[in-house]
Amino acid sequence: MNGTLTKWACQVAEAELRKPRPRRWAHSQGVARRAAELTEVLGNDSDLLGSAAVLHDVGYAPRLAVTGFHPLDGARFLRDIHAADGRLVRLVANHSLALLEAEERGLRDVLEAEFPLLDDQRLVDALVYCDMTTTPDGEGTSVDARLAEITARYGSDSLVGRFIRRASPEILAAVERVEAALAAQPR
Repeated sequence: MNGTLTKWACQVAEAELRKPRPRRWAHSQGVARRAAELTEVLGNDSDLLGSAAVLHDVGYAPRLAVTGFHPLDGARFLRDIHAADGRLVRLVANHSLALLEAEERGLRDVLEAEFPLLDDQRLVDALVYCDMTTTPDGEGTSVDARLAEITARYGSDSLVGRFIRRASPEILAAVERVEAALAAQPR
């Protein structure tokens, strides 16, 4: 987490998550560490990815939970309170196929209107990869283990369980694209 934007993002995420949501804070730090592994793949966008990685779950902070949908609450906080970079806010709002969960919650139109998905598939995929290969405690894991953990934690018939089931093919494809890009990097 070396970039200026990432340093700021880490301070914001820590201030919001460390005390009230220590496990989310541990996860966010792990997702940011995973993002640092993609520096060579993303080049100039690595600072943006690192920032989105550490902030992606900031909307879980109790004081920010307005709608109860953390991507939307986090993005609004970053936009309205911090006037954060638009691409960063859109990444946070749409991380890990959030549009599908927003649809389950009846919030898809709101999310799409306020925070359109970025056109840069590399960045979108990279954030999916970072989030979906990091455990709730901030350790690295496989995407299959992470999907199984989410389903077990929330229940397969819960709103999140339904979302994960619907999103899994796209999550797996995103992770595969990032892993292929990593494998193509010179050693």
